[in-house]
Amino acid sequence: MTYTSYTHRTICKMAVEESRVERMKRMSKRQEQIRNIATSAHIHHGKTAFTDNLLAAAGFMSEAAAGELEKGMATWQHSDEQERLLTVDSANVSMVHEFHGEEFLINLIDTPGHIDFGGNVTRAMRAVDGTVVLVCASEGIMPQTETVLKQALRERVKPVLFINKVDRLIKEMQYTPEQMQKRFVEIITEFNKLVEQIAETDFKQKWKVNIQDGSVAFGSARDNWALSLPFMQKKNVNFKDVLRIYELEKEEREKFVWEKCPLHEVILDMVIKHLPNPKESQAYRIPKIWRGDLESPLGKSLLTCDPNGKLAFCITRILIEPKSGREVSAGRLYSGTVHDGLPVYLNNAKQFQKVSTVFMYQGIKTEIMESVPAGNILAIAGISGTAGETITLEPDQPFEELKHIFEPVITKAIQPDKPQDLSKLVEVLKKVAKEDPSIKMEINLETGENLMHGMGELHLEIVENRIVTEKGVKIKTSPPIVTYRETIAKKSPECEGKTPNKHNKLFFVVEPLEPQIRELIISGEVSEGRIKKKDLVLRDKLVAAGWDNDTALSVKDIYHGCVFMEKTRGIVQLPECIELIIEGFEQVMDGGPLAREPCVGIKVTLVDAKLHEDAIHRGPAQIYPAVREGIKLCMMNANPVMFEPMQTHLIEAPIEFTGDITKLVMNKRGQVLELTQEGTLSFVKAKLPVAEMLGWSSDLRSATGGRGNSSLMDQCFERLPVELQNRVIQQIVQRKGLTAGMLGA
Repeated sequence: MTYTSYTHRTICKMAVEESRVERMKRMSKRQEQIRNIATSAHIHHGKTAFTDNLLAAAGFMSEAAAGELEKGMATWQHSDEQERLLTVDSANVSMVHEFHGEEFLINLIDTPGHIDFGGNVTRAMRAVDGTVVLVCASEGIMPQTETVLKQALRERVKPVLFINKVDRLIKEMQYTPEQMQKRFVEIITEFNKLVEQIAETDFKQKWKVNIQDGSVAFGSARDNWALSLPFMQKKNVNFKDVLRIYELEKEEREKFVWEKCPLHEVILDMVIKHLPNPKESQAYRIPKIWRGDLESPLGKSLLTCDPNGKLAFCITRILIEPKSGREVSAGRLYSGTVHDGLPVYLNNAKQFQKVSTVFMYQGIKTEIMESVPAGNILAIAGISGTAGETITLEPDQPFEELKHIFEPVITKAIQPDKPQDLSKLVEVLKKVAKEDPSIKMEINLETGENLMHGMGELHLEIVENRIVTEKGVKIKTSPPIVTYRETIAKKSPECEGKTPNKHNKLFFVVEPLEPQIRELIISGEVSEGRIKKKDLVLRDKLVAAGWDNDTALSVKDIYHGCVFMEKTRGIVQLPECIELIIEGFEQVMDGGPLAREPCVGIKVTLVDAKLHEDAIHRGPAQIYPAVREGIKLCMMNANPVMFEPMQTHLIEAPIEFTGDITKLVMNKRGQVLELTQEGTLSFVKAKLPVAEMLGWSSDLRSATGGRGNSSLMDQCFERLPVELQNRVIQQIVQRKGLTAGMLGA
């Protein structure tokens, strides 16, 4: 009998004394003893095997299957995850861990590593307060490690480090204890360098990890062991003992690992000691993720994570049950207490609904609870919302919009195999967009053409497969289409937009948005959204970036990387129209004058307006066309240009293929940014246009004899070469079926 099964028997005895549900109820009320955490890492660095083994140790699955790819991970809920051996959807699990004689409730979200599913990581980070970042000991810090760290730090989520796959250093690379220590130091130094670069000023030093205090652990999730320096001292284990693990027979190894370095104990001890409880974290997270008045009753409840305060629940994931079609909304309860039958208000949907059932996670399964207080990750049924929705008791300030690191850049047109299935497909697409908000759907009921925008070819492929296999609709899709952006190259003259009834005139100027302001928006330092009242924090950030006080205070809307400003003087009727004008501005930014593609990096200023005294003459049917005409006319007079999506990739292959890789990059209109060599491997950092990257994986395999791989480091939009602009515009216009009257001003 193994030590693990012996421990399970002990757990089972405890379970008899107090049922697991009773235990969860009791634990959910003790905020100081709750840790809400996520796993995050580069693809194939071992997150899911890590979660499996934690679940096995808590008695929620058999340890024989834990961490075994072929047997399927416990958190893989879809067959395509098993087929491709990668995590696509984030999964919620919960477990109880004892530390210094006290019980702690660990709510954990296992997230995907592949960049195409990075939206799941962004949404998970909203629900948690800390993250265990896994790094492969042999590969070290990879591009996705940096991306997930950005996603965590942007949400003020504190990281700890687990150096995984140490077995590779011992078995494959034959490292000595000294070489292993040197490798760990290199990884920790690089990790801390990233924290210093990415984190906000207050957290740059505070959140660095340190091997001395135990905020770093190392081990092998697959072989179920881990160590940290304090744990080694406590159990009297040294680096030579680590090497011995792999000299022992299986039975002996399991016994040694369970006694001296059990993965779950080392990791969860580190989590409890170094990651904050909900009460501690909300004091500094709320000012970042919620822009309401911190002195208001809801503001105070949020800052203190008050279970008796006003309700605030943020949905981070929607699951639709396949058989019943019931929606279950998982997320984080920041304040108040939620119970079944509770009438609630959805702030984005602007409607009242009622909670029918409340769940908490037990391992990977949900358990029905009567009520759950603030500070917990939970799920509710009975309401129909979207990810990012803020649920309160009455209309209130919602949480900040969930901002993804990368935007969707690949699109496919999708239609049903049989025309009579169109309405069924539209329903399925709406469900898919709910379950995976990284997929943007454009549903056109008139033409029957529906567009699906995703993060990459794999992302769209998986969604297509699920529509067919899980939703039961046969579909046809177009080849992948690349999405472009429209912007301007210079400042426009003042242009006028008239309402159709000729009673109102609006005067606009457009100009390129300053790079430093764009950077603030991209980094999330400045939040997107409409500004209803004087926002002094926003003003200070914009003034620090180079704007004067009046310009900073005139900002009324920040929308998808574009800014709307109102600089008129003394127009009495304007406050009644300003919301309509902002909506008109957003409509133009969603589809510019060249090819109806989204706009980026534009600053629009309303400089003057002549409005009719009678409100009946300046309704939406009058104001929208005037705004569209005025802004588009300005843009056509400001040298409008197209931007194309560019991706920076790190390509890794044996040295002998370096020439083939650079040739491949050049053939795809790309540029080599950096070329380095380590041992027998060559690393090429290259920037390539997405339009030339369709089928990239197979091209790279062909060029490197199947031995090369690449990972996405960054994504941006850059000006399309002049000689390609007209051709690209014509292709887009043709594809969308636009007429000359729909384009230009």
